[in-house]
Amino acid sequence: MITEKREKLSLKMSFFSGLLFAITEFIFAIYSHSQSSLTDAVYDTAELVFIALLLFLTPLFHRPVSEKHPFGYFQIETVFIIVKGIMMLSVTLGVSAEVLHSTLSGGNPVDSALVSIFQCILGIASIIIFVTMKKLNRNLSSPTIKAELLGWKLDIAYSLGMSFAFFLSLYLEKTPLAFLAPYFDQIIAVIIMALILPESIKILLRAIRDIFLFSPDKELIEEIKGLCNPIMEQYRFVPVFYDITKTGRHLWVAIYFQIEMGSLAVHDLSEALKATNRTVNEKFHNCTCELILEP
Repeated sequence: MITEKREKLSLKMSFFSGLLFAITEFIFAIYSHSQSSLTDAVYDTAELVFIALLLFLTPLFHRPVSEKHPFGYFQIETVFIIVKGIMMLSVTLGVSAEVLHSTLSGGNPVDSALVSIFQCILGIASIIIFVTMKKLNRNLSSPTIKAELLGWKLDIAYSLGMSFAFFLSLYLEKTPLAFLAPYFDQIIAVIIMALILPESIKILLRAIRDIFLFSPDKELIEEIKGLCNPIMEQYRFVPVFYDITKTGRHLWVAIYFQIEMGSLAVHDLSEALKATNRTVNEKFHNCTCELILEP
């Protein structure tokens, strides 16, 4: 219950902060005619839709597994991450078309000093929100919160990067690259989209892999083996096969093993099961381990 409250508090903080940012960016984009600021505002608005839905669904993610729902409701989170990935890709394509049209129409001169100051203020505010959310969610394993923290981290990089870039553009007219001045705003918008697109695709592909119950990354599998193998050796169990599945924020580990002795002591099996669950949960927080004897 405490974990659920912390998660909802973080999502509310992210939502209302993002709402304030989006409104401010839209107003500034209209005032300054900056397409890079408009691009940032559109992304923030798309993110708000996702957070608003998650605020209503967060209680489901904390419901226990049952016979009717053996994997709990963790896959609902995965579905919404897929929706978010598709939504972000759609927004990127739509904004790209608008930027291309503006570029072909002769560019879009803006007040670089004004944009630089505005983005610097947004960057500083994003740092404060990121640090606050980071402290609030210490030791909390949630794909949703991790995605939100990553989003704020990217906002920091984009805002401060844009601020620095527009500051440098003040001196562009004094260089041989002066002909780029009318297109600088579009160039920054394209850079933002180029940086966001790979991350959006990565999140989408990871969620698709989770929803089809594919094995996680090889690095994660090796890490889990490194945690469990010493425990298995301690009880003279010989691991034969690891069946590892990730559903949303939960990790399911089934270790198929054989025994060196002619019989299996129930006490050893029970202690080994407790030890593997304790060890893996110290690292991944939301994990269920099973030990299955191979004939």
